[in-house]
Amino acid sequence: MKLLVVGGGGREHAIVKKLKESELCSEILCAPGNGGIAADARCVPVAATDIDGQVELAKAEQVDYVVVAPDDPLALGLVDRLAEAGIPAFGPSAAAARIEASKVFSKNLMKKYGIPTAEYEVFDEPAKALDHIRAKDKYPVVVKADGLALGKGVLICQTREEAEDAVRSMMIDNRFGMSGSRVVIEEFLTGPEVSVLAFTDGKTVKPMVSSMDHKRAHDHDEGLNTGGMGTVAPNPYYTEDMARVCMETIFLPTIAAMNAEGRTFRGCLYFGLMLTSQGPKVIEYNCRFGDPETQVVLPLLESDLLTIMESTVQGTLAETEVKFSSGAACCVVLASGGYPQHYETGYPIAGLAEAAKTAHVFHAGTKLGEKGEILTSGGRVLGVTARADTLPQAIAAAYEAAEKISFTDMHMRRDIGQRALAALQ
Repeated sequence: MKLLVVGGGGREHAIVKKLKESELCSEILCAPGNGGIAADARCVPVAATDIDGQVELAKAEQVDYVVVAPDDPLALGLVDRLAEAGIPAFGPSAAAARIEASKVFSKNLMKKYGIPTAEYEVFDEPAKALDHIRAKDKYPVVVKADGLALGKGVLICQTREEAEDAVRSMMIDNRFGMSGSRVVIEEFLTGPEVSVLAFTDGKTVKPMVSSMDHKRAHDHDEGLNTGGMGTVAPNPYYTEDMARVCMETIFLPTIAAMNAEGRTFRGCLYFGLMLTSQGPKVIEYNCRFGDPETQVVLPLLESDLLTIMESTVQGTLAETEVKFSSGAACCVVLASGGYPQHYETGYPIAGLAEAAKTAHVFHAGTKLGEKGEILTSGGRVLGVTARADTLPQAIAAAYEAAEKISFTDMHMRRDIGQRALAALQ
């Protein structure tokens, strides 16, 4: 089969590498791809959000199957447009992608169908949002932009001043454009955080191995929120008992709720969970593979990814094997200094071949230079993932490989996986 993967980050590189392992796969295109993906797929310079361009590319290349990885093209209806052209694709319809595209929609869905989540209020006027913060006066408090914001539209505010600044930046200064025209203000939940990605065909839910993200830019969970600075899998807080509770109270009810709303979800549904003292609660939904969760989850997948993806479209997931290794994985993100704010790019990267001898090196923000060299081109540049029998071994191996790579102003957290290790003691 000839495949097209839409997107150009570390998540897409992990997907491409896993699809390459399938006996059903004959060729992979990636649009737009990046400098590292170019070694594993034929990259075509069509933006992920160029819906017309992606459909035309799929038609012109006569691809058999499309994997739509990022949130924006899903929300813009790329899967729907491909279906109209007779091309099957992995990912939800625009109607189903709304579960991520609008936090107001997802919070109201959870309230309507009794799915456990944090208490919240919705505001479309800055003055009313500010009045609410002052009246409640309870901190920390969470302020969320309604729409998509590259994973950065959620601010945890420790003081009234921070909360007021968050509202003003979203609703008045338009920090996230139209995505911040409405905000959700919700209670701050405490407990271990867990990411669970799940395959679903709208009937059956088959969760992948659990993971733990590290969103803050610096060690000890300090600094600004990022798209993610590293991950480990499995998450030791996510026990078999907890998995059963989540399936019964969150996963299946969410799928049922989306069906009831006429928004049947097919593809990968991401559950961001907080394991509170009152039980697991949903922090957020994503309508696609997480990044960098994908970079630890897919290397542990033993079943054929393409077969699983096809089953979500065909409605045959119940009969399809989804098996993961019993080992562990750790991904350390190498970022440009200054990320997630101002940073410089265009620096040559050294040590990639050496690191790749012992780890997967997934390219997120890289490009090819004029002489074919790999250069930095984004905030998150690389994800270095190592597998091992145990989590401590995986973490040690990931850092050992990461140390072999260098570029100007390279930044990485040094504590990826430490919270998970503490849970094992």
